[in-house]
Amino acid sequence: MIEIFYNFPLWASVAAIFIAQGVKVPIRMIATREFNPKLAFSTGGMPSSHSAAVTSLATAVGLQQGFDTAIFGVATVFSIIVMFDSTGVRRQTGEQAVVLNLLINDFHRFVEEARGWNKKQQFEKRQELKELLGHQPIEVFFGGVTGIIWSIILYFIIY
Repeated sequence: MIEIFYNFPLWASVAAIFIAQGVKVPIRMIATREFNPKLAFSTGGMPSSHSAAVTSLATAVGLQQGFDTAIFGVATVFSIIVMFDSTGVRRQTGEQAVVLNLLINDFHRFVEEARGWNKKQQFEKRQELKELLGHQPIEVFFGGVTGIIWSIILYFIIY
């Protein structure tokens, strides 16, 4: 069990996580003049502690075991996958969270406005309804394309 304390790749990776998390605070402070110590315990931000950990792991394995070993190859591929997911899947998840937050805010605003719906005059209700039924130009375009394609398909099925 004491051997774990001599595992260089393990401790190099753990240290890289702490260093990356720790420098997020001063980097944000330099960039935005905002002191936020909570960043040291949060996900995301600059630099990526995930990337720091896995590249540290691969480098430490390479240094200790050799850069021509199978375990270095495994650590390197693992690093590539983690970094790819950090820039792909995790980034997309963050962008979706932004959209969901906007939707939640819009929903709360809608609920507040709906409470006063009965108090509004009839012409106000009609105007708001038209706005709710409107479409974005891209929605109109693809609706048109769908209609054209559907008509062509039906034409060939029937005739």
